[in-house]
Amino acid sequence: MTEMVRDTVRVELGERSYDILVGAGVLAEAGRHIAGAIGRKRRLVIVTDENVRAAGHLAVVEQALGAEGLPVTGAAIVLPPGEHIKGCDSFGTLLESLLGRGIDRKTVLVALGGGVIGDLTGFAAACALRGLDFIQIPTTLLSQVDSSVGGKTGINSKHGKNLIGAFHQPKLVLADTAVLDTLEPREVRSGYAEVVKYGLINDPAFFGWLERHGEEVIAGDDKARRQAVTTSCRAKAAIVGADERESGQRALLNLGHTFGHAFEAACGYDDRLRHGEAVALGMVLAFELSVRLGLCPAADALRVRAHLFEAGLPTGRADVPEVPWIAEELLAHMGHDKKVCDGRITFVLARGIGKAFLTSEVDTADVLQVLEG
Repeated sequence: MTEMVRDTVRVELGERSYDILVGAGVLAEAGRHIAGAIGRKRRLVIVTDENVRAAGHLAVVEQALGAEGLPVTGAAIVLPPGEHIKGCDSFGTLLESLLGRGIDRKTVLVALGGGVIGDLTGFAAACALRGLDFIQIPTTLLSQVDSSVGGKTGINSKHGKNLIGAFHQPKLVLADTAVLDTLEPREVRSGYAEVVKYGLINDPAFFGWLERHGEEVIAGDDKARRQAVTTSCRAKAAIVGADERESGQRALLNLGHTFGHAFEAACGYDDRLRHGEAVALGMVLAFELSVRLGLCPAADALRVRAHLFEAGLPTGRADVPEVPWIAEELLAHMGHDKKVCDGRITFVLARGIGKAFLTSEVDTADVLQVLEG
């Protein structure tokens, strides 16, 4: 019998520290790990979506909780899939559903799904009864390496993405790399963009590893996937531990997102462009802007573009013909970004691969030139 390999990453936040457990088969052990994190007497409410239920992941978790005798309050709350539900209407419906079950302050929410479910459930946990504990069980590559870690929760507004939310850390994160096998290839590639981001921020060696092994990560090699997820989680845990509330270096995690969120807003958050695809476009443009400003070697920007293109991600206008690409409108969307301060857009730019930095000293004319390029 093959021994299951598990990696544990610790997010160090004093009394609010928690573990991220990474490995194939973690889902079936969810009951044991949750009991270890919160005890066996607290009531649980599972929040998930229709795709996760259809893939069989909800049944696995429910069986794992039942095997440990953990009390679950009612049937799981199952929401429609997609970014379009991450708004005020669905958030209000979720809160009313939770309150209708007679939850109390010891109730623990379990977010079983991708980034949308994690963000919605985490924000509901932050708001309901002025704060409930919650657990993240991310089921997509993107949510395993990014949105489930660090306590950012929230919903979208008509004015922009993630403009309504709260910092609220989970009690535990369970990242089962085997569930990624149930995802469609496009969803895996979308998540892979967030993996690449960590190499581009401050780990050129990891980016080099991805250039050699990225195809294995996308194709489903378990060892490669576990290493990619674990390395990404360690990188994010280190940044979050040093800057939980994004007063400084945590904003580096937004590499590609200022451009990317503008593209998502231009699409109305529909399926023409998924989050990771938008981030991939955004990272390409961030490096191109860095080159234009004389900050970054052109060879590094070409390397970034080539790797993302080889991974099957969009890197330019020709790759996303259905996406609205009007420079002035995209710049207007960027003006609603939550990192805007005193009317100036904060960009994450780069002096090279693994050398990202923050700046608000960017002329909008240069941004427009890159968008029109």
